[in-house]
Amino acid sequence: MEFIYEYPRPMVTVDCIVIYDCNNEFEVLLIKRKNEPFMNFLALPGGFVDMDEDLKEAALRELEEETGIKDIEIEQFKTFGKPGRDPRGRNITIVYYCILKDKKPEILAGDDASEALWINKNELPILAFDHNEVLDEFFCWKKI
Repeated sequence: MEFIYEYPRPMVTVDCIVIYDCNNEFEVLLIKRKNEPFMNFLALPGGFVDMDEDLKEAALRELEEETGIKDIEIEQFKTFGKPGRDPRGRNITIVYYCILKDKKPEILAGDDASEALWINKNELPILAFDHNEVLDEFFCWKKI
């Protein structure tokens, strides 16, 4: 089905915040980007939503493709859409999250991630896009 509108359309993406809680020492799952924009910067796992895809399914797919993590429950956190957050154009992202407390899952980078790693929440570098702001809001909201 093809639609033609006279109005510009934004890109829609999903991002995943995956936190590992080990006795209130919090680690964030990040990926190193293989491609521009922000090549070699760390970022939250995520990517574009396919036209025939549910938002949550897109988030789970991107998480598995970029980190190897699957079979976890995620919940929607918030939508971010400030103009200029993505140098490729107008982008709206829906952010999902999961806080893991049991066993830390094994991770394996894939797709457009050259590396997947756990970083202590207090040692986060400058991240791609607006992901530092996204995490700041999340940590404030969850009081982590």
